[in-house]
Order: sequence, then structure tokens, then C-alpha cells
Amino acid sequence: MRPAGVVETNGDNVVEVEGLWTRLGGRVVHRDIDLTVLRGEVLSVIGGSGAGKTTLLRALIGLQPPSEGRVRVFGHDLYRTDTRTQRSIRRRWGVLFQGGALFSALTAFDNVALPLRELHALDEATIGDIVMSRLAVVGLGPSDAVKLPAELSGGMVNRVALARALALDPELLFLDEPTAGLDPVSADSFQRLVSDLQRDLGLTVVMVTHDLDTLDVLSDRVAALAESRLVAIGPLEEVQAVDHPFIREYFASERGRLPSP
Repeated sequence: MRPAGVVETNGDNVVEVEGLWTRLGGRVVHRDIDLTVLRGEVLSVIGGSGAGKTTLLRALIGLQPPSEGRVRVFGHDLYRTDTRTQRSIRRRWGVLFQGGALFSALTAFDNVALPLRELHALDEATIGDIVMSRLAVVGLGPSDAVKLPAELSGGMVNRVALARALALDPELLFLDEPTAGLDPVSADSFQRLVSDLQRDLGLTVVMVTHDLDTLDVLSDRVAALAESRLVAIGPLEEVQAVDHPFIREYFASERGRLPSP
């Protein structure tokens, strides 16, 4: 397992975090975090409640500037580059926020169309073709496209949100608790969908999750946050073997026990 303090620098690094500190209201959320995300991998971030998982994700997508340190995405320093470059970088990633974060007054079609319309570069016919293709990719059809979020099941909401995240054909996908609140059948279906898309499209994925089944099915590597720092990073079986109170509690609990191979 690579030590948590080591940042590899090569052309295969899609995301590089170096010396990241986050302070919010006088509280240290992150302390000197170094992290890389490799091209084509699924990196899952775990941690207890309040450990800073979502705050770290926000730092990676430009919504939470670090108090100290650097975040590089596609080789560009996210917080030390010009606005035009930032826009260009953001078009290369997609984000699925926790709970889907769909606009309640917009249909599924219009939610997916939103990032395409914001480009001001495509006509409505082209946007329509792209939206319907993205909905089809996530297993939804024309009858679902006209529904409002309130008319969709939790699993369908997540699928629409994933279609929206894929609207601009990204190379990098951020997922924040993608199976939270789903029943086991919907969660399993969504896991298979993400796994298939990641493989077929060659996506790099950064996922925040607390769900052990999702962690087991999707992850190439796992990064564990505790005590404001990364306490372990590596393949799941290696992280499970780390002797740290959070790791022991997380994986030894009844909810944390993975099924035997």
C-alpha cells in the first residue's frame, strides 16, 4: 500500500491533491492530505460522519477552496488558473450529487438538458438527441423523460442524475453517496449500471460512499478519512487490514461485514 503522504506525478494522474488543509469555522476538517486518482480507476472515499468526505469532494470540483495546498485536475491547478481554463476543465467531468439534486420544477428531460443548454452552442434538436441517448444509456425511455422528479422512484432519480452527469461526455465522474436511500434491489441495479458505464466508457470515477456493498463492487482503491487525515489508501483488502480504530470499527461492525468470496 502506498503511504498516505505520497503523491505520484505522471501522465496517468487525473486528480492530484497535495498538502490539502481545510478549515471551516475554526475547525480543521482536512489536515495535510495528499491523494492521487489514476486514469481509469474507481477510487472510493470512506469515513465516519463528519469526517469531511463530501467536503473533500467539493474541493475536487472547485466548490470548496482549500485553506492550504493544491488540487490539480487534468494537470491544471484548479484554484490557480484562469476562468476560461476552469470552464474547460469542468466540461471534462460530471457530478452526481447526493440524492440526485434534480431541479424539482424541471422534467427529467430538462434536467439532463440543462448542462447542454448552458453551453449556448447546440440547437434544440441536437440537445434533444443527446438527452434521449443519455437517458437510454441509464435505462430510461421517452415516457420517463417527461416526468417530474416527484413522479420518479429513488432509483430513477439517481439514473436521471447520472444521465445529467454524463451529458457532456465526461472523462471523470464524481459520485456522492450514489446509493444512499435506495432499496437493495435499486442499489444493486445502480451499482451494475455504474460498473458497466465505467468499463464501457473508460471513465475515471471518484466516489464518496458509506455502503459496503457498493464499495466492494465498484472500487479499485479505497481512501479512508479519519482524524482529519487519510489513514489508509489502497485496494479494499489492504485497507481492511490497516490497524487503526476507525478501520477496525468500520469493517468489524455488523453493517460493515462484507460477504465472503
